[in-house]
Amino acid sequence: MARKKIIEIVLDTETTGLDYTKEKMVEFAAVRLENGKIKDKFETLINPQQHIRKSSIAIHGITPEMVEDAPTEEEIMPQILEFMGDYPMVAHNAIFDYSFINEASKRVFGHGINNERVDTQQMFKEVYPDLDAHGLNALTEKFKVELHDHHRAMGDTMGLALAYPKLKKLYFQKFDWANKELDNINYLFERFLRIQQAVITMQSELQDLKSVFKLYFDLGGAPITSEEGDMLIYNSKQAFGYDFDAVKPVLEDIGAFEKAVKLNTGFIDRLANGHGISEEQREILKNARSEFNETRNIQVIRNNK
Repeated sequence: MARKKIIEIVLDTETTGLDYTKEKMVEFAAVRLENGKIKDKFETLINPQQHIRKSSIAIHGITPEMVEDAPTEEEIMPQILEFMGDYPMVAHNAIFDYSFINEASKRVFGHGINNERVDTQQMFKEVYPDLDAHGLNALTEKFKVELHDHHRAMGDTMGLALAYPKLKKLYFQKFDWANKELDNINYLFERFLRIQQAVITMQSELQDLKSVFKLYFDLGGAPITSEEGDMLIYNSKQAFGYDFDAVKPVLEDIGAFEKAVKLNTGFIDRLANGHGISEEQREILKNARSEFNETRNIQVIRNNK
């Protein structure tokens, strides 16, 4: 029996900014996968006919001069949608690329797209929840795929296209296992609560032991060596608070301001989405966004008896 042909479109976009309702694509790249093998490619720069934000240029390096003679959205969208067809679209943080393509389709054709979204970032988190990072760099490194020309559409698309079949295999192995466990969901929730409580108890036990060790070292105790050769030592580290207005000029002079100062993005999100500042200020904050991610998590709501 002939093997069923599975076609998927792996793609990536580069844009003028992050807000898909106001910004536009400046580059689109896609490859056609047939049963996990690359069979065709399509890439194009796009003249957005509007300003490209400096923050975006800093990421992808696409300048207004580079897209000056490129096809416009109206000229290139028919080719983009023809290449995509009605096949599933595969992208890392797929909601971002989908939103831009969907809005472009609405502007040009009066309707959005209906392609199924396959989000490899979410798949990667499901398969490797213990990793510190789940970006495209982390994905390609995990599957030993060289990522060339990162943050350009075809470079990222090719990296993802080579890593995706390996990720997909593991993801569906985990999905098959999880699907078989659905009949046991109530038992598994009880088991989850027991494990969670055990982790909390063990963390408390570890903290108790650390308190004894700390007292031992505070009283002048020497480093402790286990039978296996592991060593327990005691370190102290001083930390200082700084007057921000006083250090800011020095940081700016040496070009270290961005490295030294990290934004509280959660606080900025609350400001941008709240009503404590003016509409103009909220707009400035929204236009300054440089990343766009979607996360989904489970949560236990405790029955406080």
